[in-house]
Amino acid sequence: MKIAILGAGFTGLSAAFRLLQKGYQVTIFEKEESSGGLAVGFKLANWQWSLEKGYHHWFTNDDSILHLAKEINHQVIIERPSTDVFTHGKRLPFDSATTLINFRYLPIIDRVRVALILAFLKILPSHHLLDGKKALPWIRKFMGEKSTKLIWNPLFTSKFGKFSEQIALTWFWARIKKRTPSLAYPQEGFQAFADHLGKEIKKMGGEILLNTQVVELVSRNNDVVVKTTNYPLRDFRRRRREASQLPTTNYYFDKVIVTLPSPIFTKIAHGLPKQYTDRITSIPHLHAQVLILILNKPFMDKTYWLNITEKDFPFLILAEHTNFMDSKYYGGQHILYIGNYLPPDHPYLKMTVKELLKVFDPFLKKINPNYQLHTTNYQLFIGPFAQPIVTVDYPNLIPSFTTPLKGVYLANLDMVYPWDRGTNYAVELGEKIADMIDKDHAKVK
Repeated sequence: MKIAILGAGFTGLSAAFRLLQKGYQVTIFEKEESSGGLAVGFKLANWQWSLEKGYHHWFTNDDSILHLAKEINHQVIIERPSTDVFTHGKRLPFDSATTLINFRYLPIIDRVRVALILAFLKILPSHHLLDGKKALPWIRKFMGEKSTKLIWNPLFTSKFGKFSEQIALTWFWARIKKRTPSLAYPQEGFQAFADHLGKEIKKMGGEILLNTQVVELVSRNNDVVVKTTNYPLRDFRRRRREASQLPTTNYYFDKVIVTLPSPIFTKIAHGLPKQYTDRITSIPHLHAQVLILILNKPFMDKTYWLNITEKDFPFLILAEHTNFMDSKYYGGQHILYIGNYLPPDHPYLKMTVKELLKVFDPFLKKINPNYQLHTTNYQLFIGPFAQPIVTVDYPNLIPSFTTPLKGVYLANLDMVYPWDRGTNYAVELGEKIADMIDKDHAKVK
């Protein structure tokens, strides 16, 4: 049986890997120059390792992707970096029971309440007791108004904006449940890991067609037609504008797995019922905006991850990658991510690097007054559809693997509820859809 996979992110790559192991013929179509999806990387001339366009790591309980790395013999590095919060103009550790109990900006009774509730969420085996509840009202009730005002409300508001009060408690539970003090990272970066997996796929007879954009998907009685254009330019807007003028190629498959965001799937697929289209595209998403500063000295002394809890700051987090992975892999340079999640119409998404830095500079200087003296380069990246907004009615909106189109399956990160988006759940999703297709094929036999 011939199977096409649209998208060479970790969902598509893992689905292809498992399907090839089961004996199917697999072709992956990817419009970008390389595989990896939202974990795609880049590499400067003096670097040994690639770097992700958006900050990435694994928790040590991310079993699906860690098992896959072990299976293809890709080395994983485990470290325990520092996670801090920035409040009252200071960086304070906030990554263990000890640091929480010593957190001086909360009364001791509130520290105890927060510690007990976080412990409860950590040991709670399932999210079902929390279904239908909103996170911030629940946090206020059980952790107290002071801790909510100081820590949780600023974090929810910075990430979700006007949706902050609507976010499901199950989403917050999943964030606490999965967090581990130590973090893992694939040797040479996520791009190297994706490329390694791609090589294994090709060894097994799979095909990966990069720079190949799927423009139409048509399900017929006996097959599914995938129409593509080969367009190596990176400018997606120009691709869309000129796609109709480019020569196309038709491919024919028995099954197709779409790992693209739902709004893109509904644009390329013919014959989807309006009710289905309206439902799966009704999930709001935020864009990830990541500004990377490349410096010749560290920005922070030890901190890897810094949550910003001061309300006036124009960004959500700082992640100093080289306080996690050694700077020697990046030519001795130091790498700082400035991260935001923004609605599609946010003005920051239209700004240049210089315009953004003009906004960010006063706040970066509050943390490190001398950082500009050490900055040697900048990189700016935007990831559309990066973060679904998980409200209490989210479970009613989640797409299923099967679609109204015969032979067409959908598997994207809107479907990993209650877990947050990430490469571990992308792999788990890919393995689930591969198993489902294999079982469906066995029934037909």
